Amino acid sequence: MNSYALKIPVFSISTALPLRRQSDKKHSVDDIYPQIFDAILEQRIAPGSRFTEESLGQAFGVSRSIIRQVLTRLSHQQVIILRPNHRPQVATPDAEQTRQILHARRLTETTLVRLACQQPASRHLPQLRELIERERRYIEQNQRGPAIRLSGEFHLQLAQLAGNVPLAQFLGSLVPLTSLAIAYYEDQARSDCLWQEHAVIVEAVECGDAKVAEGLMTRLLEHLEVKLLNP
Repeated sequence: MNSYALKIPVFSISTALPLRRQSDKKHSVDDIYPQIFDAILEQRIAPGSRFTEESLGQAFGVSRSIIRQVLTRLSHQQVIILRPNHRPQVATPDAEQTRQILHARRLTETTLVRLACQQPASRHLPQLRELIERERRYIEQNQRGPAIRLSGEFHLQLAQLAGNVPLAQFLGSLVPLTSLAIAYYEDQARSDCLWQEHAVIVEAVECGDAKVAEGLMTRLLEHLEVKLLNP
């Protein structure tokens, strides 16, 4: 059976997530965004499901205003589909869309990692290594959603290091959908070792070895495409 031929459920948030009372603590969009994205990546909010702002706000214990801003951000990243007179819906990238995204990422990230090798990177490397360490810890704790999200953040932070703002912004439009595809379609054992590949890329960047870094990035993304599109 084609793994992309999914039956799209109507999401009942009350049965999928524990309801939280809205607390007195002030939550920002930056607080709630990763929580909702993690819930999507872990499929506690099901692929293709629809929901209301009210139900999501109750589940995460925050106001509709916060939820609306989070959904807007996720919509810009194409993770959530927002249409007039329709409930918000979780996106489900298909095989062709995933193939095109990964092709665009290879073209973009090989350039970005090469540029990163040309930058004085020493002050940024500890931040990249901290992301990798957090990704590793989440894997060990069997928290796959946060690990996948942090894996994407690693690539975005490496892109910032390269110093080319338009390319980094373009990559920012590709990474969240890749994370969604990984969560839905990739073998867990494969995604569990991404942090190790990230660590080797950082070593190449630290040495300023653009040829090795570019080769490592190409191999990572090519292997990811094989795993996602040939389950």
